[in-house]
Amino acid sequence: MDTVASLGATVSDLGAWFGQFQLRYFGPRALIEDNSQRSKSTMLAYARVGYKITKDLKLSIDVFNLFDRQASDIDYYYESRVSPTADAISDIHFHPVEPRTFRVTLSANF
Repeated sequence: MDTVASLGATVSDLGAWFGQFQLRYFGPRALIEDNSQRSKSTMLAYARVGYKITKDLKLSIDVFNLFDRQASDIDYYYESRVSPTADAISDIHFHPVEPRTFRVTLSANF
């Protein structure tokens, strides 16, 4: 059984403060049709904390990959070679998730 789950919470009524938290989980999944090769599970968290400076001006800080997990965003299973003359090797290839990243945003409404 393949499992996908998403959990989120938003806080918007703390005076000038607001925030958000999201958790995303992808369970192990089949990488080829016969299900003989499976990926590992992936769980990532995201958070935002912000402050309303005025009615039309907000400052927020986002943290992506909050717990700095080392996982893969996407996985593939296929043959590859390290050089044209090497034997082909079937293996899992993946794109890693970005490391913990911060973003500061100042937004203004006109």
